[in-house]
Amino acid sequence: MTTAPLRVGIIGSGIGRSHAEGYATQSRVTIAAIAGLDERSKTLAASYGARHYGEYAELLAQSDIDAVSVCVPNGLHAEVTLAALAAGKHVLVEKPLARTPAEGESMLAAAKAAGKILMISFNHRQRSDVQYIKQIIESGRLGRIYYAKSYWMRRAGIPGINSWFVNKNMAGGGPLIDLGVHMLDIAMYLMGEPTPVAVNAATYAEFGPRGQKGMNSVRQTVAGQYEVEDLATAMIRLDGGATLQLETSWASHGPNGDDFGIILYGTEGGAELKVVDYHNVKTVRIFYDEANGTPVDLVPNIKPGGGHVDVINNFVAAILDGAPAIPSAEDGLRRTQVIDACYRSSAEGREIRL
Repeated sequence: MTTAPLRVGIIGSGIGRSHAEGYATQSRVTIAAIAGLDERSKTLAASYGARHYGEYAELLAQSDIDAVSVCVPNGLHAEVTLAALAAGKHVLVEKPLARTPAEGESMLAAAKAAGKILMISFNHRQRSDVQYIKQIIESGRLGRIYYAKSYWMRRAGIPGINSWFVNKNMAGGGPLIDLGVHMLDIAMYLMGEPTPVAVNAATYAEFGPRGQKGMNSVRQTVAGQYEVEDLATAMIRLDGGATLQLETSWASHGPNGDDFGIILYGTEGGAELKVVDYHNVKTVRIFYDEANGTPVDLVPNIKPGGGHVDVINNFVAAILDGAPAIPSAEDGLRRTQVIDACYRSSAEGREIRL
């Protein structure tokens, strides 16, 4: 059994910075090493007094590292995770788990064979406002949730028109697999993990191919092909009769901003999460009727918190204390299966049964 201090490595320095910040809050963790090919990975390693390696294989070869965070482009998630598990490391992988269900299944099988923990970083699920809504639902206040709308919409937010994000092979898709996977996870988590039975989806690429609506809001030159969508919509049918509408975009002629949220409709009440430009104040509303029919809109005061810090805390507790590994890799695989079905539905122009 692994004992404290837990010695961790971080592979990738983009979102890897958030993982480092999370590990730094853990008294039982030492950030031992960081791997990456760019200068920012060297800078990140130096800021935590950690060793730096250019190649991830060098980091995985170190016997003093117990666990790693995999924070690389989507197309490398399976490759790096499989290598880490083979090297005897516990793994926390950034979302999405993988580009395809087959990749995800191979990762889960490898973790089982190695006897190591594999967890996914769905950091937005851990937000304190999402957790508040979960508690309201579990109290029975909303009754049975029969319909939900979950979204993440940007007006101008393609994350690097000339980057790996818009390469189909490396990314696996556009905003649906990048942002939509978060909102799918939040919805399924809040609704109690119903089983998806069918999806009907459509995707569009109206701005990226023209070099428009990158994150800096100016026209960019498209050096290579823009191979992914910049907006996606899906209707997901769930067992028990409930449905989920999922919308996500990197680029659209809509309200200016970077907004995400979910609206849940229950038989006894409703709930809304609305986050505008990552603000964390008054993001939740609860709806219900008094016994006499008077409508009530409740705006609770919720202390901001959660996110990557809570994911990291769960990962550390799973390794050192035997706590549940939540969010689980199984959750990640289920999300990947739905996202994959959405892309197939759009490509084939028909409903896909799961």
